[in-house]
Amino acid sequence: MDEQPSATRVSDLFSHHGEQLRQSLAPLADRLRPRSLDEFAGQEEILGPGRLLRRAISADRVGNLIVYGPPGVGKTTLARIIAATTRAHFSSLNAVLAGVKDLRSEVEAAQRRLQQHGLRTLLFIDEVHRFNSAQQDALLPWVENGTVTLIGATTENPFFEVNKALVSRSRLFRLQPLQPQHLRQLLQRALEDPERGYGQRSVQISPEAADHLVDVAGGDARSLLNALELAVETTAADGDGVVHIDLAIAEDSIQQRAVLYDKQGDAHFDTISAFIKSLRGSDPDAALFWLARMVEAGENPRFIFRRMLIAAGEDIGLADPQAMVVVEACAAAFERVGLPEGLYPLAQAALYLAGAEKSNSLLGFFDALKTVKATSRQTVPAHLRDANRDGKAFGDGVGYRYPHAYAEHWVAQQYLPTALQGQVFWQPGSLGWEGERRQQLQRRRAAQLAAAAEHNAEWGEVLSSGPDEPGLGPWLQRQLAMEGERLDHLRQRLWHDAPWQRHQRVLVLEARSLLWALDPLEHCPEGGVLIQAASADDRLRLEAQLQVLDSIGRPELMLDPLPELVQRLEPGHQFEWIAGRHPFRQLDPPQRQRHLQALSALAAAEAQLRLLFSQPALGPAMALLALPGLPADLRELLEPVAAVEPEWLATPPEPSALEQELTAQGWHTPTWEHWPEQLELTLSNELLERWFAPKAPYRQQLSHLLNKRQIQQLHGGLRPLCGHPLPQRLDHALLLSRRSQRRQQKAPAKPGPMP
Repeated sequence: MDEQPSATRVSDLFSHHGEQLRQSLAPLADRLRPRSLDEFAGQEEILGPGRLLRRAISADRVGNLIVYGPPGVGKTTLARIIAATTRAHFSSLNAVLAGVKDLRSEVEAAQRRLQQHGLRTLLFIDEVHRFNSAQQDALLPWVENGTVTLIGATTENPFFEVNKALVSRSRLFRLQPLQPQHLRQLLQRALEDPERGYGQRSVQISPEAADHLVDVAGGDARSLLNALELAVETTAADGDGVVHIDLAIAEDSIQQRAVLYDKQGDAHFDTISAFIKSLRGSDPDAALFWLARMVEAGENPRFIFRRMLIAAGEDIGLADPQAMVVVEACAAAFERVGLPEGLYPLAQAALYLAGAEKSNSLLGFFDALKTVKATSRQTVPAHLRDANRDGKAFGDGVGYRYPHAYAEHWVAQQYLPTALQGQVFWQPGSLGWEGERRQQLQRRRAAQLAAAAEHNAEWGEVLSSGPDEPGLGPWLQRQLAMEGERLDHLRQRLWHDAPWQRHQRVLVLEARSLLWALDPLEHCPEGGVLIQAASADDRLRLEAQLQVLDSIGRPELMLDPLPELVQRLEPGHQFEWIAGRHPFRQLDPPQRQRHLQALSALAAAEAQLRLLFSQPALGPAMALLALPGLPADLRELLEPVAAVEPEWLATPPEPSALEQELTAQGWHTPTWEHWPEQLELTLSNELLERWFAPKAPYRQQLSHLLNKRQIQQLHGGLRPLCGHPLPQRLDHALLLSRRSQRRQQKAPAKPGPMP
């Protein structure tokens, strides 16, 4: 082998000596840079054992990658570790100092190494976001064809600051600020390392001083080590040669943590995001912290007020309509007094928003916008049109009901276009101003539908109407508001004091509307609700109501009778709650027995059962006999009818029989809650039609006691009495029981299908 020229040997000698000198004079933070992944502190999420990046570095399979994060978290150090472990050639550029010429030179050298020696080139570019668009565009082709493998480091979000094509061809890793335990490790290493740290010197640091340095460093290793170096190098040793670092020295060495805040960078957007999210999350302490950080960094208070005005509308809205007023007033006060006194209204606005009740129900407007854009043109319903011009000739305004003429200044009528009936845009929150109105609105939406669906069942067969009776629809509409409130009270009674748990499963039996499932849908979001529809028509109605109340959650709907439901559900699918209103009404005793057996098979251990039964205590005849001024001939016709009406009103199952059947199936002896409900109807022509129409069930019952002439006489004689109040009374009974744990262990086998 030829002997190396002496000039070269001398040059290498001086280079080596210069590198040693540089290292000895380098800052402590540079000397203590980790040389391997084992020395690297923190970032376990991406560099821990078995993690992707660690595996890639160890296997020398690093592809294009960009690491980003705040200063002092190890971006450059990571690049140096890759350089020390790779078999490829490692080159580096600093984007602040390098231009297109430097970049072109590195690319040309990489081409030669690849062509002549088959050697890959890893090109590390520090502060890669500092490259302008032309420089990034110049680099892109060589990254695409594999001439260089890019390793970029940046303190800014590469999605915003780096060429999208470069980003798309690179794997991104985000480095987080170091945790306090990692900073303490670095501090201890700096004090003990004899070669790169202060291990050869006697340095003692008090626990309070160490805690202060770690805290103020804020996850920045470079800041920590620079402060330690300043403290050690500027503190004289005592007579024994010991350098003592106490809290006062530590405070002088790292007087204030630099607020990381670039108005065009991530820190700016991240901080305002954290501030708004703290307001949204009702955390006043966090809101004040992020507000103080923005103020300290020099953020424009007008920008902060602008964002708070947005939050007042987006995140608080109608839960507290005064929020917008308060922020606007504080902003005006700030403009009047300026800084520094203007910080008082600034903080006041932030604290008010943080403490206000929250709602984002105003977003319903944007749902309405989507619907307007997505649907074809919808005409205004005729009764809502303006009739003040020439519209009356075309029926405009006809049928409109003036809400102020009704109780609570509200009446059920159509306001949306016909094709959009049932569409819901505004879902009020449960808190504050709108929370006070939420129940009423929810009741009017859900209970209206429930009333229409359950009106027939409510009054039993005697008071039910025949199909498609003329004049009945408008009459029902006028009853919906009152009927809905009644049903809502019954819902509250059914679920009163229920000890819900979020994971529980609930079965609602023979539901005719979504009303009876509102409570479990709200309280058991992690469990599930299954609604057994009473009929195919009820299932269609329930599906429509789910669209109305979709914010509450979507339960599962099934039409199967209980015995078939057991067969369809997965094994072990049991319910902690089983409830229903008027279950088993149409079943004879053998059928009811099979259903109760299936119900028990679906009940989990210690399941709770709640069944609500409502029965009219007064039939039409009994109510009509209470009318003042009732003619004697009509009273004579009604008295024999009233005598047998209790038999007509009675509906199975009888309480005693149901108790025995449930006990036999392994349920604790049921307890009952009984209460009456006094109602009042207004005798009207529509109500008379409901009773006396040719196909009305009540008329069919009357035909067993009265002839056709007597029925016509009764119908005609009652018409002059329309407008009088008609008393009604319902008797309610709520059955409460719990599944026996002992009997649950011997649960019956799944029953077979209904014959």
